[in-house]
Amino acid sequence: MKQLVIYYSFSGKTKKIAEELAKKESSDIYEIKDVKPFGKLKAYTTGIIASIKGKAWNITPPDIGMVGYNKIIMLAPVWADNPPPAFNTMLEYLPSGKLISIKMVSASGKSNCKDRLEAILNKKDCVLESFEDVKV
Repeated sequence: MKQLVIYYSFSGKTKKIAEELAKKESSDIYEIKDVKPFGKLKAYTTGIIASIKGKAWNITPPDIGMVGYNKIIMLAPVWADNPPPAFNTMLEYLPSGKLISIKMVSASGKSNCKDRLEAILNKKDCVLESFEDVKV
């Protein structure tokens, strides 16, 4: 089965986990990147508010064809119990009909976004194979 690991990382912790997972699973890897990098102040203010509201913001359009992958594993940090806006944007780019696993990374190992993410994936005819909160 051909797999792709897609991740967004602000501090580098999620990146490390994604790289280790891709290596272990012999998967390709893709990093979600903001169009314009921003600092902690914007992340902890505008970013968190957008995260709570489930908003998306500009990312560099993916330059990887996702259609050829059987499974996509997505990782992101938890911002106020939710995925960051860049991750929300990436969900819009997912092709329909994919098998998706999501790992949310945080210091607490808890998030409150599984149902919301599953509803988004269902609208794209994707299947949420697994959801995991990862404590770092």
